[in-house]
Amino acid sequence: MGWKIFFSFVFILFAVSLLILYWFVPFKTIEFGIKSGGSNFSLNNESGNMQFYPNMRYPDARISYQIYNCPLQKEDNMERAFELISDTCILDFYPVNYDEEISVTCDSKNKMEEGLFIAGEGGPTNITKAGEFNVILHGSILLIRESKCERPNVAMHELLHALGFEHSSNPDNIMYPISNCGQIIGGDIPKLINELYLVPSYPDLSFENVSAVMHGRYLDVNMSIRNNGLKDSEMVKVIIYADEILVKEVDLDALKIGYGKIIMLGNVWVPKINVKELEFFINSSFKELEKNNNRIILEIRNS
Repeated sequence: MGWKIFFSFVFILFAVSLLILYWFVPFKTIEFGIKSGGSNFSLNNESGNMQFYPNMRYPDARISYQIYNCPLQKEDNMERAFELISDTCILDFYPVNYDEEISVTCDSKNKMEEGLFIAGEGGPTNITKAGEFNVILHGSILLIRESKCERPNVAMHELLHALGFEHSSNPDNIMYPISNCGQIIGGDIPKLINELYLVPSYPDLSFENVSAVMHGRYLDVNMSIRNNGLKDSEMVKVIIYADEILVKEVDLDALKIGYGKIIMLGNVWVPKINVKELEFFINSSFKELEKNNNRIILEIRNS
């Protein structure tokens, strides 16, 4: 009887030991990654090709639109599309009576392309390169066919085109070229929109090129300044110093997004000889995306 108790005890101890080994001793290495946030733009995850050009956005997260003489059903579809897209991200769409950023028109005629009915057309119509951004100044949407889905998928598809988004290779994504009612936006489109529009809508004046030559006490200057920001700039002064002594102030008119100005000065008198440094400074009182590029210093090489 004592042997039975002994063997039972040994068996229980052996079983408990196996359980401890199973639960607490690792037998293989398991690596964990970040869980996907619902990305479904393309089957091969080519998120870098989501837009026609890199970093496409309108100047501001509040985007104006006007709908021109559309049938009631198409107008309602478009209004709902604006609302549904804004619900997924930080964009806010609002109607205006003139000078809109997105123009919406309608066509009752069917159009064919490669044997398929075209439901709509949309995209940016005025793009300006400004620094790291391709700024959309105007977009257009043409609604041809009414949506047969519960959600206005056609209008949403064309609106995303007007926001700069390319077609997707994923049939389940709303940007797939052929529309069906089961398609969704996914998580990657709103994510990219939020990343782009979190950059504030400020101007960004910067020197593109500055050259200077001194003839005795007289200075010749050639400089170019551009607004690489997301908003038109105000008028500013460009100030020139020679070894910290004020030499010249030049008025620079307001610059539109992406526009530049060349300033050429000749025979500017400098009140000292043997100048070592010239400093050029854009004196702006408004907020900019970057202030460090408002100043440039040139060293003067005396012969």
